[in-house]
Amino acid sequence: MSREHLSMRKIKEILRLKWGSKLGDRQVAKSCGVSRSTVSGYVRRAKAAGLSWPIPDELDEDTLTERLFPRTESSVVSLPPLPDWTEVHRELKNKGVTRWLLWSEYKDRYPDGIQYSQYCQRYRDWRATQSVVMRQDHKAGEKLFVDYAGMTMEVIDRRTGEIRKASIFVATLGASNYTYAEATLSETLPDWLGSHVRTLTFLGGCPMVVVPDNLKTGITHPSFYEPDLNPSYLDLARHYHLAVIPARVKRPRDKAKVEVHVQIVEREILAPLRHRSFFSLDELNDALRQGMDRLNYRPMQKQRISRQQLFEQLDQPALRPLPNHPYEFGDWKRAKVHPDYHIELVGHYYSVPHPLVRQTVDVRFNNHTVEIFRKSQRIASHRRSFQRGAHTTVTEHMPKAHQRAGNMTPQRLISWAQNIGPDTETWVRIALKRRPHPEQGFRTCLGALNLTKRYGNDRVNAACKRALTVNAFSYRSLESMLKHKLDQQPLPEEKQSSIALPEHPNVRGPDYFH
Repeated sequence: MSREHLSMRKIKEILRLKWGSKLGDRQVAKSCGVSRSTVSGYVRRAKAAGLSWPIPDELDEDTLTERLFPRTESSVVSLPPLPDWTEVHRELKNKGVTRWLLWSEYKDRYPDGIQYSQYCQRYRDWRATQSVVMRQDHKAGEKLFVDYAGMTMEVIDRRTGEIRKASIFVATLGASNYTYAEATLSETLPDWLGSHVRTLTFLGGCPMVVVPDNLKTGITHPSFYEPDLNPSYLDLARHYHLAVIPARVKRPRDKAKVEVHVQIVEREILAPLRHRSFFSLDELNDALRQGMDRLNYRPMQKQRISRQQLFEQLDQPALRPLPNHPYEFGDWKRAKVHPDYHIELVGHYYSVPHPLVRQTVDVRFNNHTVEIFRKSQRIASHRRSFQRGAHTTVTEHMPKAHQRAGNMTPQRLISWAQNIGPDTETWVRIALKRRPHPEQGFRTCLGALNLTKRYGNDRVNAACKRALTVNAFSYRSLESMLKHKLDQQPLPEEKQSSIALPEHPNVRGPDYFH
C-alpha cells in the first residue's frame, strides 16, 4: 500500500469511524468509499504505530504519515494469490462440496493464504457484486435515510405578496420507519445541515449511519466508487459521531426506504394541505408536525403496529446520546497567507502565525467565529468581524519586531518626533501615510527616531530636513545621510543661492531697476 493511496484526512476519518464510532470494516469502507481491505490495512498500520483514538492534536499530517509509512519499511511482500471466486462458486454447486472443503484445498496449495473467516467474507463480497438486487435488512438504531421530497409548498409574504417555494426535507429510520419532515426555504448547505440537526433533536439520539441522496449540497463529487462529502457535512458527521454513506449514483435501491416514505409524506401530509395558504415557514412547519404525528401514531396496515411504537421498541433504545451542544454550521474555504501574515475573508483580514506567510490554509467560518487550519491542525481562532478593510491581529502571531512596534501609536511617534525637531515631525507624519500597512510605518519611524541615540537630536532633525527635499522616507536613507555626514552639508538650494556672480560691465546690478 503506497502512501499516495489516500489523503491523510481520509485516513483519519477511517480511524475515527472504526475506533471512535465502533463501526465494522464494511460500514467504514462504504462511508469512506474504499475497499474493506484498505480499511483493515490502515487500521493495522495504525495499531502497529501505537496509535489509538482520539489521535493526539499535536500529531500533524506529516508526522502521522511517517508513523503510518516509516521510511525504513521494506517493499511490499508478495502474497499468495486469492482463490478464483468464479471457480469456487461453480464448485459449491456440486453435492457435498462446502466452503470449508474448498478452503482446506486452497490452504494445502498456499499455506500462507488467507484464513477461513476471510475466505468466506471475500466470497460473500464477490457474490454480492454478481447480484442485481441486494436485500436490505435494517438493524435497530443503525441507519437514517434522508432526502428532499419532489413536491414543494408555497409560502406567501404578507407584506409583499411574494410567493416562495419551500422544499420538504424527509428523514426515515430504517428499522421502525419513524419519519420526520420539515420545510425550508432552500436546499442550500446551511438548510440541509440544519435539517439534519433538527432531525436528530426530534429523534433524541444519533444513529450510526446517515444515508443521503447524492445531491450536490452534501456530496462534492458524486462518484460511484468514492463519493466525497462536503467539508461542512463531514464536520457534522464528526460532531455527532456518525458515518455518512451516500446512496450510489443511479442506484435508487440504496435509499428505497426514504423514497417510499417521501411518497407517503407527499400523499398523506402534503397533498391534504394543497388548498391551505401559509404566510410563514413556522406556520407551514406546524402543519407538517401535525401531519407527522398522524402518520407516526397510526398503525401500519401490514404490521398492525404504529411507527411510534416500533420506534420506542427498536430504534429509540439503540440510538446513541446526542452531544452536549448541537452542531453549529460552518462554511469552508481555502486561503493563501498574505506577506503581512493575514488571510482575507469577505473583506476582513485575520492573522495567522507569521512563519506561514505565502502558504495555503483551510478556513472554517460562521457568523461568530473564524478558525484557520494547516494540515488539519487548528493554528488560529478569531471572533468573526464584518468590518471590511479592517484587521484582526493576535500579538503572538507577529514577528518580535512587529510586536515591539505594536505597542506604538501614530500619536506617540509624532509626539516623540516633535521633541526632536519640526522637520523630524514632518518626516514622521509623511512616512506613516506612505506605508501600506501601519506596522511597516511604525518600524520605519521607530528606527529613524532611535538614530538620536547615536547622532543626537540636531543631526537627526537636519537629516530629516534633507530627506524632505529629496523625497527620501526610508530608514536606510536617513541612516546613510547621517553616516556620511550629509546632514552637515548645505542643502542643494542653499548651495545654489550662495554662489556669487562674477564682476562684468555688461551684467546689470540691482540698482539698474531703480
